Order: sequence, then structure tokens, then C-alpha cells
Amino acid sequence: QLQASGGGLVQAGGSLRLSCADSGRTFSNYNMGWFRQAPGKEREFVAAISRSGGSLRYADSVKGRFTISRDNAKNTVYLQMNSLKPEDTAVYYCAASSIGILLPSTSNYLYWGQGTQVTVSS
Repeated sequence: QLQASGGGLVQAGGSLRLSCADSGRTFSNYNMGWFRQAPGKEREFVAAISRSGGSLRYADSVKGRFTISRDNAKNTVYLQMNSLKPEDTAVYYCAASSIGILLPSTSNYLYWGQGTQVTVSS
């Protein structure tokens, strides 16, 4: 089970840190990803991190502003979001993948959290 938290309302230029705690599986066996879905839009890839944390991948829209990290001892993946923009407003989901490489497609992720709302005001 994946439990995402940390969302909220923030002004443009502000920061938020999302967390996603995993239970019920061996967390370190999975690559982890963050996705987001804005109203009326498809769910899109945001960032992914490999099992060990040694490989990272970001969507172009968040490069340089967002940082994904993980703590395998705490079974938790994080998304630090800085310089937030109104277009970052969405429900953010964490997900787990057993595939060996970091892929941006939702179809490659087996397990999904319930989502946490991020709203950025202008």
C-alpha cells in the first residue's frame, strides 16, 4: 500500500515536499515514480528514481525545480518541489514499478497511491 501526503495550497514560487510511504512489500525492490493529473488532463510523468536511488529521471517541465529522493530504511519516496507554478496544480500520485529501467509510462507501474492534491495560486 502506498500512502502519499504533503500536498496543500501554496503561492507561486513556493515549495512543497511530498512523501509516499510504502507498506506491504519490499520497498527497495521497486523503482518509484511520481505522476500528476490535472483536471481534464491525462495523468503525466513527473519523476522516477531507481531502487538504489542512483538513477533519476525527470519530465522536462520540472527539471531544475523538483527533486526526487528515497529512503529505503523508511520505505519512503519524496518529491521536493521548488519554484512552484500554477501549472503544477494537480493531484500527485506515487507509484511502484518492478521493471528494471526508469520509464515514464503509467502502464509500467504496478502499484499506485491514492494521490495528494497540490494547488499553486498565482
